[in-house]
Amino acid sequence: MIFKDRDFLITKEGLIFRVYGYTHPPDAAVCDVEYAPETIYQTSDPRAIRFLYRGHSDDTKQHSRYYKFYFDGGLKFVQKRYPEYQVNFRPLNVKLVGLKETQITEFRSPQEKLRSILANDEKDPLIQTTQDIIDIITDHSTLKPNDFGCFGSILHDFYHVKYSDIDLTCHGKKELRELRETLNDFYVQDEHPIKNEFDFWTKDIEESKHWHFVNYPIKDYPLYERRKAIYAVTNSPLLNRRIKIEFEPIKKESEFKNEYENLQNIEHVGWIEVVAEITDDDDAFYLQSLYSIKILKIERGPRVEIDRVCNFLEEYRGIVQRGETVVIKGNLEKVTTVSGIFYQITLSYGHRNYEKQVLKLKSPTNLAD
Repeated sequence: MIFKDRDFLITKEGLIFRVYGYTHPPDAAVCDVEYAPETIYQTSDPRAIRFLYRGHSDDTKQHSRYYKFYFDGGLKFVQKRYPEYQVNFRPLNVKLVGLKETQITEFRSPQEKLRSILANDEKDPLIQTTQDIIDIITDHSTLKPNDFGCFGSILHDFYHVKYSDIDLTCHGKKELRELRETLNDFYVQDEHPIKNEFDFWTKDIEESKHWHFVNYPIKDYPLYERRKAIYAVTNSPLLNRRIKIEFEPIKKESEFKNEYENLQNIEHVGWIEVVAEITDDDDAFYLQSLYSIKILKIERGPRVEIDRVCNFLEEYRGIVQRGETVVIKGNLEKVTTVSGIFYQITLSYGHRNYEKQVLKLKSPTNLAD
């Protein structure tokens, strides 16, 4: 089975795992665990509760309750309660959350789910709004409905028409470029119904956001997110409310190769701080997100040739572009492959000095463009 980012896998207990990235051991998938049924997990966090509505807003249609994991909660839950849902990741010599093919009882595809709900003539207001968004984009571009999928609450039938947002996937690198161009065209039209979410950033939103990073000012965050263009909002006349729309970039199967067998060892070398030029951003929006770089100055750390940034943090995905000069602070790794050795700077959860990691423009004046 070929696994790709944001495919969803279900176990016999009803645990819902999200496939993470594109590099996986044979006959297994590296994952995050995202939801658990109330029969095996509960939390008092009010953000976490999800009801299985089967696409209806009527509480009488409610079937069961799930809880969402946040930050490292899913990792700790698996390690303590279901350690069998880990896979050996040989290059790092660690066990990562994941599933073997034999442990998967159900596979959920974002593209297949979107096709099925849009083909149904009986659409509630949230699904009709989803249809309208797809129609607006495809009417103003060469993109097709099959270039999109859905994840989040709609994929899992957790959604509530009165409260849920719309989470869409966009499949293909060429398709993502055209989608971002199309959305940016929408954003500059005063009367267009689709707007950039980060045009509506406020001080109240900033103060409510739990911010970890010490080298990335939160005041710059909405400016970087705005230029990504993949986060939108629309005022829905059907629902009489503003709805957030996320477009999650996914590679087509023809655009990636599982590199697991090519990787032999990934060794932590130490902390490094550099100034560099981005020489390639073709994979910047994907997880893992990769940026090829040319080192301009090593300000701290070993003096070695460094080929790329390997990023797993949402905040730094798609954040900078080819030709820009950037500051990078992160963990230097020596990567041994079948064909040779190279060095990369890795930004990730659980790494040393997590809060000090950063990838940002050396001069942030471009953010206003």
